[in-house]
Amino acid sequence: MMPQRIRLQWEAAIQHPESIIGCQIERQPAEATERYTRWINNLTCEQLLTQVFTSHGPTVIMPTWFCSREWFCHVGRFDEAGKGTPEDLLFFYEHLRKGGGVFRVNQCLLLYRYHPQAATHSVLEGTIWTHRVLFLEERILSRWTFFTIWNAGKQGRKLFRSLTPANQKKVTAFCDVDTNKISKRFYTYEESKENPKPRIPILHFRDVSPPFIICVKLDLTGGQFEENLKLLNLKEAVDYYHFN
Repeated sequence: MMPQRIRLQWEAAIQHPESIIGCQIERQPAEATERYTRWINNLTCEQLLTQVFTSHGPTVIMPTWFCSREWFCHVGRFDEAGKGTPEDLLFFYEHLRKGGGVFRVNQCLLLYRYHPQAATHSVLEGTIWTHRVLFLEERILSRWTFFTIWNAGKQGRKLFRSLTPANQKKVTAFCDVDTNKISKRFYTYEESKENPKPRIPILHFRDVSPPFIICVKLDLTGGQFEENLKLLNLKEAVDYYHFN
């Protein structure tokens, strides 16, 4: 911890008593999880709440958390099921369910070391995926009557298959930029017990209407995906949410 961490986060907690207070971090070694570190340090105030569904997890990372004991007990403490439990993610979701906010002190107040024996590596990707999908369905998809999944590839199809049947029926299309995927015209959900099998159109991203659940990883295409999204003049948390 940097010497001023407790003072600065305590001051922020006084102003935001029902929020988890985080801070910016320095990663060691510096080249470890570079995309993740950029994401953690550069989210806007609004994105601290809008990007809670991504695979990166909590928008302020647990080693930086600061909140009152009163609020911590109100949320319900940590899940103590043991190794393999994403206790920080589960606490963060419950915090949001109870109306909690998220605030970040925009100073680097923590040196965050990476090492391959960290407990976070014991949590299975499938476990986190299941919790993320359930939270997305609860918080967003339950309010939408239809939506498009942006990504007709592996991750988009995986999301579709993971949804409840009721939410699968809300998917009006997949969209993509890959001409090979678009040329197939439809994705057929072969594992479905329905007859005939659900067939979801695959369209170019310019040919579909919001809202979108975006299953494209950020900061990984040299800015091309971000530029495509910008072209549509959409508003995050109204027209789309990031899931990957």
